Amino acid sequence: MLFNTKRVGRLVWISLILTVATVTVYAAINVFEKNLVFFYSPSQILNGDAPTNKSIRLGGMVQMDSIKRENNSLDISFNVIDEKNNIITVKYSGVVPDLFKEGKGVVAQGILRDGVFLSSEILAKHDENYMPPDLNLSKTIK
Repeated sequence: MLFNTKRVGRLVWISLILTVATVTVYAAINVFEKNLVFFYSPSQILNGDAPTNKSIRLGGMVQMDSIKRENNSLDISFNVIDEKNNIITVKYSGVVPDLFKEGKGVVAQGILRDGVFLSSEILAKHDENYMPPDLNLSKTIK
């Protein structure tokens, strides 16, 4: 007999297990990539390093005296500034976290449209120990 049936059976099972494992790993990586959201600073976004057709995260500090709230509404707009003093205006509608304040760190998730970041989620950063040395929070948009 040319082939041993026990040996062929083991090879079939091993091949089947490897195939299922490969498909499972591929599917997990594919789902992870689709849900992955990158973090960008205002400088990176203004330099064109961030994608314009998908949801991204913008991170930086809330510029002093930039928070504007609409009367009788949950709409809010504010500026995010980074260590290079680049600024992006963020618009958001909803309840902001308790730690959200001017001069504090913030991460906003959303899409950049026409130079304005339309946020779907606001996350306040609470670590006050680090402050970039050359960050000018009082800079205003002219």
